[in-house]
Amino acid sequence: MSESVHTVTALPTERSGGCPFDPPAELLDARRHGSVSGFTHPGGKPGWMITGYEAVRSVLADPRFSSRRDLMNVVDFELPPAPPGEFLLMDDPQHSRYRKPLVGKFTVRRMRMLGERIERITADCLDAMAETGPPTDLVTAFAKPIPTIVICEILGVPYEDRASFQEQIDTFMGGEVGDEELMAAYTATQEYLAGLVTEKRARPTDDILSELTDSDLTDEELKGISLILLAAGFDTTANMLSLGTYALLRNPDQLAALRADPTLTDGAVEELLRYLSVAKTFHRTALEDVELDGRTIESGTTVLLSFNTANRDPDRFTDPHTLDLRRQSPGHLAFSHGIHQCLGQQLARVEMRVAFRALVDRFPGLRLAVPPEEVVLRPETADIFGVKSLPVTWDTK
Repeated sequence: MSESVHTVTALPTERSGGCPFDPPAELLDARRHGSVSGFTHPGGKPGWMITGYEAVRSVLADPRFSSRRDLMNVVDFELPPAPPGEFLLMDDPQHSRYRKPLVGKFTVRRMRMLGERIERITADCLDAMAETGPPTDLVTAFAKPIPTIVICEILGVPYEDRASFQEQIDTFMGGEVGDEELMAAYTATQEYLAGLVTEKRARPTDDILSELTDSDLTDEELKGISLILLAAGFDTTANMLSLGTYALLRNPDQLAALRADPTLTDGAVEELLRYLSVAKTFHRTALEDVELDGRTIESGTTVLLSFNTANRDPDRFTDPHTLDLRRQSPGHLAFSHGIHQCLGQQLARVEMRVAFRALVDRFPGLRLAVPPEEVVLRPETADIFGVKSLPVTWDTK
């Protein structure tokens, strides 16, 4: 790489010192130098960081860039192929083999049909909050239970298993434990899903996993698919609900506007998705030399796509660092783009629309129970950006 190339030597481990929702300052600075910066992967391998909206979107839609885990050139040893069913780390035709059976199960129509059930789940959580009284941690009382119950019902996880199931997921996705504890939780989750697949084959129930057992997918493949659905359907939505509420509480004018105008709900969800970009980065590897914004991405080189800076790109979004629920700028990349665009995005949207609307209507006096600076964010090492806890209170009279 020439000296004229701006370089990010390591992925920042902390957010900017000002607004807690802004991407790390080093990444914003890289974007100001152009869409493509030199980058050293944590394993020491040289690569590129893509920070601009159009460049990130271009890579996501370009078949010359691979999602295959075994092609990721980020460490000094060869990575194994993705396990059966974990199609986010695969290219076609393997990717389509696993995704295609799922497409019809996550349609807009089917997800909207779940709306009434999601409304009931949300109301139950809010009833429990009201009965317990303030203060409470919104993460444990509201943000986690809603997507946990929804994804467990979709997969057919028995009610009595849900608490321990959520704890395992929290452990291996939270970015706050050592490798040994993380692997133990990951292994336990995989073992549980393997048992669940076996149970659904023997005694199908009314859920998506049971429906998938009627396909040509093997038990190993169904376990991998279940893990992907679980990761995508729980952690991202849970953190959007908690972090999104925190963002609204830190922007009282926007919260007041949402309370006053229910028609803003859909736009508020899209703007929070753009503004927060909780799924921060993804990798792709060039299958051949590719020219991108004046740089040559050599074949075999892995690039890191920065979604949080792409969704804050001033060339795409006016005043991008401002939370504006009335923004008329669709096209954020929070759900990715191209063949790997999030399969469950419509489900996530329904959950967020229902949950945010119900929360602001039920507790009009909702506010932080601690000073804003005392709200602790998840570490940047976590795959998904969020808050560890969100203490809130409200008026009971």
